[in-house]
Amino acid sequence: MINKKIEINYEVYTSIEELSPADQELARAAIAAQRTSYAPYSRFNVGAAVRLADGTIVPGSNQENAASPSGLCAERTAMFAAGAQHPGVPMVSLAVVGGPNQQMCHYPATPCGACRQVMAEYQKLGKQPMSVILLGEREIWKYARVDDILPFTFTSLD
Repeated sequence: MINKKIEINYEVYTSIEELSPADQELARAAIAAQRTSYAPYSRFNVGAAVRLADGTIVPGSNQENAASPSGLCAERTAMFAAGAQHPGVPMVSLAVVGGPNQQMCHYPATPCGACRQVMAEYQKLGKQPMSVILLGEREIWKYARVDDILPFTFTSLD
């Protein structure tokens, strides 16, 4: 038997101002997107923003529906919009913020498994790492690549 270990690396920041200017811009776009969330059932509003390789930022927010699970998470809303509106342009970074009643959680709300899988596919399509920034009121976590939040990624592209 061989015992192996997975190490997850990420950076922790205590304020948006500590991020690079580009990451600050993306974080603020995610925060703005949170205000467009439609979450009358969970009352948990999530905003996301994805930066493309050409600098374009595409926002998204969670959209619920009475016929659950017909809604969609903010991360996938942003990534699918980016993929549809800018086909072939790699996604290089994604910022996410979530919290109850339009507020930000103290610590980052993390993406669901389905969103992580979609991130993995777009990262693979882009042929470069896609960083992930998870925003919280007290801490911000930045991962250099999707693999750090979804080890053993796979896509049909494999």
